[in-house]
Amino acid sequence: MVIGGGGHAKVVVAVLKKLGFVVAGYTDPRDRGPLLRAAFLGNDEVLEDLIRKDPSCLAVLGTGKLDTSPSRMDLQRAVRSLGYRFPTISSPQAIVNEEVELGPGTVVFDGAVVNSGTTVGGWSILNTSSTVEHDCVIGEDVHVAPGATVSGGVRIGDNCMIGAGATLIHGITVGADCLVGAGSTVVDDLPDPGTYMGSPARRIS
Repeated sequence: MVIGGGGHAKVVVAVLKKLGFVVAGYTDPRDRGPLLRAAFLGNDEVLEDLIRKDPSCLAVLGTGKLDTSPSRMDLQRAVRSLGYRFPTISSPQAIVNEEVELGPGTVVFDGAVVNSGTTVGGWSILNTSSTVEHDCVIGEDVHVAPGATVSGGVRIGDNCMIGAGATLIHGITVGADCLVGAGSTVVDDLPDPGTYMGSPARRIS
């Protein structure tokens, strides 16, 4: 079961199909039509009845993350409370090397590279062609957007958004609830919540 029906959900469905999952359908506040032939099943109110009918059904978040809002984590908690389990999803076109730990509900997309010694918390997104180098520690509900580079030994707190094409240099720490703008270069620790942009990245709000 895919929770959400937008563009991000469509890519999630594509990865699930490559992995051989049977996609029961998707839920969303509105009918967006078939997603790669995955049917619209209704809004989230149908989830309780669906898990009752099929207790083996798994769930994947198909909602993207563009900011530091807690909405995705609120959603997954609500879905988990109904009895759904969230598998870790890693595209067969991604490279996930030895001694990598990926938390429940995390999705690794095509072309992503996750190198040895890295730990990623639950419900995170390692998006298309992103790179997470060796020995990183990434929290829960973190989105590493397409083309972003997280260099070795970086620590990223919960609920962060690392924008498309951003670069985090080796060994820095990004605290929880930080948004790093697209194309930014982070060369110093970002200990405080906020939005950071530029090269080098500076807090703007």
